[in-house]
This record gives sequence, C-alpha cells and structure tokens, in this order.
Amino acid sequence: MNDSERNLTSAINLSLREFDDLEKYFSKLEKLVLFPTESQNSARLPVLKDYLIEGVGPLFEELGYKLEILKNPLSGCGPILLATRDEGAALTVLGYGHGDVILGQEGLWKKGRDPWKLEIDGKRVYGRGTADNKGQHLTHLTALKSVLEVRGTLGFNHRFVIEMGEENGSKGFRQLVQERKKKFSADVFFASDGPRSEINKPNITLGNRGVLNFDLLCSLRKGGHHSGNWGGLLANPAIILANAISTIVDRKGRILVDGISIKKIPETVKTALQNISRDGGKYAPEIDSDWGPKNRSIIEKVTASNSFEVLTILSGNPDSPVNSVPPEARAACQLRFVVGTNLNEIIPILRSHLDLHGFNNVTIEEPASSNRISFEASRTSPDNPFAEWMQAVVSKASNSQCGVLPNSAGSNMTEVVQYDLKIPIVWLPLSYTGCSQHAPDEHILIPLHREGLAIVTEVYWKLGDKTEGFKTSATKTKLTT
Repeated sequence: MNDSERNLTSAINLSLREFDDLEKYFSKLEKLVLFPTESQNSARLPVLKDYLIEGVGPLFEELGYKLEILKNPLSGCGPILLATRDEGAALTVLGYGHGDVILGQEGLWKKGRDPWKLEIDGKRVYGRGTADNKGQHLTHLTALKSVLEVRGTLGFNHRFVIEMGEENGSKGFRQLVQERKKKFSADVFFASDGPRSEINKPNITLGNRGVLNFDLLCSLRKGGHHSGNWGGLLANPAIILANAISTIVDRKGRILVDGISIKKIPETVKTALQNISRDGGKYAPEIDSDWGPKNRSIIEKVTASNSFEVLTILSGNPDSPVNSVPPEARAACQLRFVVGTNLNEIIPILRSHLDLHGFNNVTIEEPASSNRISFEASRTSPDNPFAEWMQAVVSKASNSQCGVLPNSAGSNMTEVVQYDLKIPIVWLPLSYTGCSQHAPDEHILIPLHREGLAIVTEVYWKLGDKTEGFKTSATKTKLTT
C-alpha cells in the first residue's frame, strides 16, 4: 500500500468514525431538519434564507468555502447559496443540493412522528428532508471535511450550490445561472439526490427525465342542469374529457400520440441498462408488470421511456354529488419524458392530436402556480469519459459493479448543467425508492448512508489525486446520446 492509498484509507476511516458516533452525526442532521423549509408554502420564504445562513452555511464556512447568497430573480421564490473553494487546480467540480423540502404533511406520519424532528428507529432515521435532500448534502460535506483534514487540500476547485426551490420547480434557478454563468462554470458535475435504482448496489445517474405539467379542460356551459330533465340532451364534459384522455394513453398506460412516445431506445442506453432493475425494498409497492410500453424491461420503462400521468381529475363535487350534468371537467396531467422529446413541442403535438380526434372542445391550460413545473430532459452519454471514470471509482469503492442509469426516472434542474453549463453530469444517489420521499414517514437507512459516505469520500479523494484524479481534457466529448 503506497502513501496515497494509506491516506485514502485514513480519510474514509475518519468519515466512518464520525458517522458511527450516531448521536453526534445525526445531531447535525437534526439541526437541518428542524428548519421547516417548505418551498411550496409561501409563508416559509423567510425560513428558506434562514436555512442557508444559520443551517448549512456554517458547515461550508468550517471547510474554508466562501459563501454568497444569491437572490432569486423571481419574486416569492427561494434564494440560492453558492459556496466556493478555489485552490488554483486544473479541475473544477460543481456540486449541488437542495435545502427546501416537500410539505411536512403533519398529522399523517405513523406513531405520531413530527416531520420536523429527527427520530432514529432501528436502522431508519425519520424526518422531512432526511432523504430529500438534507441528509444527502450533509454526507457530501462530511466527506469533504475528511479529505481536507487528511490531505489539507481538496486537489480541485469546488463550486457547491444549495438551492431553496427545487421542490417548487426550481423557478428562477436557470435564469440566475444564465445571468452568472462564470460563477457556476466547472468541468464536471457531481452530486447526490434521489434514490438508487436497486437497494443492494450503487448506481450513478447521468441525467434526468424532463417533465411538463398541464391541465386538460372541457368547459361547456355555466352551471349544472338537472340530469333527469337534461340528461341525454346535454353533452357531459366529464365523459368527453375521459374519452379525450383515452386517445392519449391506453388502459395499460401506453402513450398513443406520435411525437411524444419513444419508439426506439438508443443502443448505448440499452446496453447501460442491461443489468439494472428496480428494487425499492420490503415496503415498496408491487410493480404492475403489464403497465407501460411493451417489450421493455422495468428499468427501460421508467428511465428510457416517456410516461403520461393523470394526477387528478375533477367534475362536479365529488364529496357531495348531485343529480346534475356538470358544466365542466378538469384533469391535471403530467408527461415525464427523455432526451428525444422537445419540451417546447409537447403542447403543440397534443393540441394537433386532440383536434385530429375531434376534441376541439378540450383545451390545454397551464396548471395552478403550485403545480406549474417544467424541465427539459437531460442525459450524459454512458461512454462519456467522466461517466466511465466515475463508474470505475464507485465500483472499486463499493466492491461491486456500479450500475449506470443514463438518466433517472425523476426530474430536476440538470437541464441547466447540460444545456447552459455544458458539462457532464454524474449523480450518486444515496437513498432508496422505498424511502417515502414526498410522503409521510420519509426516512433514510443507516447502513445505506454509511456505505454512501465511504463511497463519496473516496470519490472526492480521487478527484483531487494527482495520479488517479480525473483529467479534464476529454470531458466534453460524447456529452449526450
């Protein structure tokens, strides 16, 4: 074992010793969870800034980072923290986390748990933001601290963003980056968010599906009319809307619209997904194997295909129905999509499709502001040099073959990284799909995060290693597929 290997081992052991003092380690996470950083709740806007100043900010300052809190260009949206550490190195890494969380859903957690209070129960640690994303960016901060204590330097320049509006659609974030590209510029992107695909082995993820939320509305008249006197004479908007939706997606969840269904998966993507599945653990819902596109694996359906969802559908008063033909019907819909589907073309394609099928009386509208979310799809090619380097490092660090997801099933701000900053994307998810993310009882698994901390420490160590560190010469070749 040479000096570099001994020092790497020391850094990993330092991270694990800190983690294994569970009371001390999770007291740090508890302080972060205590901030009710609900970005979808306008009353919490002051708390979002408090999290940056009083919560996570001091943790960066301890590591010698310079902090800048940037005001969101959109009124009423959360600020962004940019933490920077410049060492005059050849490689610059951009990191990311988000300190905002989904609504706490107080009163719905089992055993009377408080979403804003950390609770350790066996191998689980409960609290809003433990998995998404406070626990994950705390892991990165812990790993960075260990590298600095052992080596004295990172060996690379680091830009770390903490966003406070991810759960609200990252409103204003892209505009902020576009106006200040130089501040956010880097050679590669490395961060952790979301769940790994399989609970028993790590994977890296090279992008995200895009997303567009919209409403379908059929509004025919003012007020309802007695269904006995008028039933059979008046067109029913709920029936029209249901039939309109049935031309978009069939009863097995298969998209029927040319232009927003994926006919063929790129070979590099198919190859990368060959040995990957979806395992959310003991309490995850059972997968409906006959749902979605035909002749595709589970992982191809959720990461290499488009999916159309009806989130809610409403006509009349469902809590107190009356014998009346309703005046209108509305469905909140969503399309998750991969590279190959253009965000700006989705609505025109759907409009043409509905008109072709005779549904001129069904309009497509923007949803309520709280559900107004859109992101472009992003995907770094699996044969990008940084993706290949990262897969090798994570495989060695975990003593198992690291899977590669060309993009995750979810959606977030990586459109900014791919299309504005134009650098390769690598996420290393530290959670799992059964973590109750976005639901009551959100939690992390202690063994999974311990393993993740060791892996993240090794990644940061090797990024700054003079011999094994990633070289920037080929980062932008084969950026997308």
